[in-house]
Amino acid sequence: MERQLFLTADGSHTMIIPGTEISYHSKHGAMQESRHVYIGTGLQYFLPRNNGATVRVFEMGFGTGLNAFLTLQEAIKSSNSIFYQAVELHPLTPGEARLLNYSNDDAFLALHTAGWEKAVAIHPLFTLHKLQASLLQANTEDRFHVIYYDAFAPDIQPELWEKPVFDQLYRMMAPGGVLVTYCVKGNVKRAMQASGFTVEKVPGPPGKREILRALKPERQAGSYQPR
Repeated sequence: MERQLFLTADGSHTMIIPGTEISYHSKHGAMQESRHVYIGTGLQYFLPRNNGATVRVFEMGFGTGLNAFLTLQEAIKSSNSIFYQAVELHPLTPGEARLLNYSNDDAFLALHTAGWEKAVAIHPLFTLHKLQASLLQANTEDRFHVIYYDAFAPDIQPELWEKPVFDQLYRMMAPGGVLVTYCVKGNVKRAMQASGFTVEKVPGPPGKREILRALKPERQAGSYQPR
């Protein structure tokens, strides 16, 4: 897949696909989008609710590795152990990753050079498991506490924003877990709700008025489980 480096408004890079409107991050600011949507609204929201167990994070779309890198930093900062699983059908090459201006830390490149289809310890508090597959192909039985839903937009990949996908994500999530995404389209919100999630709109990053946070209720007798 051909990709091109793009400098976003906050000075951080993203990748775009030439000749299309596809961008891996918001052009208003890649770094501030990832920090706000996924770390602030997702991971930091969940951590106070954690009981000290290893936090299990799933990312739809490993992409540039920015969300994973910021999660690694948060694991170290908060002294929380994190297991991070991500799917990506078209990974960046290490050469492309070296072009990104997110950090000079060797750990960032290690995220990209780590092997696929196996768990790799990037740091004593952070283990990465990358799957080179689409979400629909991924075979995972893990129960995740936090899901970063960072698929390409519904007008590009509409099949990734429909109820069967959110049914799958609901099954993958532990009770009390949280899913966050940049997309606030009404049909997406309704699909999440139909799968059993409690969905709320929360303030978004610059250039995005609102984003979605979806919660899986704590386990209750007779609670709905999508099939």
